[in-house]
Amino acid sequence: MPENAPVPALNKNLVILHFTVFVWGFTGILGQLITISAVTLVWYRVAIAVISLFFYFTFSKKAYKIEPKTLLKMALTGALVGGHWILFFSSIKLSTVPVTLVCLSSITLFTAIFEPLINKTRISKMEIVAGIFIIIGIVLIFKFETRYTKGIIAGLISAVLAALFAIINSRFVKKHEAPVIAFYELSGAFVWITIYLAVTGSFQNFSFPKPTDIGYLVLLGTVCTSLAYVAGVSVMRELSAFRVALITNLEPVYGIIMAFLFLGDRNRVTPGFWIGAFIILSTIFLYPVAQKQVARRRSK
Repeated sequence: MPENAPVPALNKNLVILHFTVFVWGFTGILGQLITISAVTLVWYRVAIAVISLFFYFTFSKKAYKIEPKTLLKMALTGALVGGHWILFFSSIKLSTVPVTLVCLSSITLFTAIFEPLINKTRISKMEIVAGIFIIIGIVLIFKFETRYTKGIIAGLISAVLAALFAIINSRFVKKHEAPVIAFYELSGAFVWITIYLAVTGSFQNFSFPKPTDIGYLVLLGTVCTSLAYVAGVSVMRELSAFRVALITNLEPVYGIIMAFLFLGDRNRVTPGFWIGAFIILSTIFLYPVAQKQVARRRSK
């Protein structure tokens, strides 16, 4: 293989992304273990993440200043990030970890729809077909898990926001370093959530974390947020937003397994849920195989 071949770099990014997704899979567990409300939880999460990134820039002495116009764009993107996390943890508290994580798998569908529109590229028929199968899986989950309707809706809207900021970040990362993007977007998320809490008067009923929650919040804010967020953005230099979304859908696999181990969520979902989940996850795993087959036929 030639020395300048792009394969090693691509493989490295895939390894980083898979590790990052594994870490994200653990956030659902932490979300259920932490006792404070979803909005307050995310406020603490982004605050800890921003502080840890600030220390990173301070001790590494790496530059992180950007143009005001770009800063504003990243801060606005932070609103999408904050909204995604609030709805994600709300979904967990309104349903279960498995239900929320499977709903989050619809990121693939929403990315397939939004990425061509935002980047003004041709819509991939294969991506739309994959999206249709994911819709079928989601419909089945809705049908059999009616007691979790609010949680499912929150999870799906969370997936929409995640798809949007992933596509935006795939453009940012071509010009800026991942830690810089993470710092300003998470700072933006913190500001927007703070404004929301102030406007709604939620600070009057603000929940301070219990001693048992503090350790979980630190782990969530550092490893599962600042570190994982930087890693997740950095791989977008080599991988498309859709491919990142596709691999990100392994998060339900990791998260559901950990939910069984730590929370015993196995008995809280119906057989219908597993049918829908099987369709969604099968689509995720089979899509790369189908993509390779199509590419081989076109190359002949």
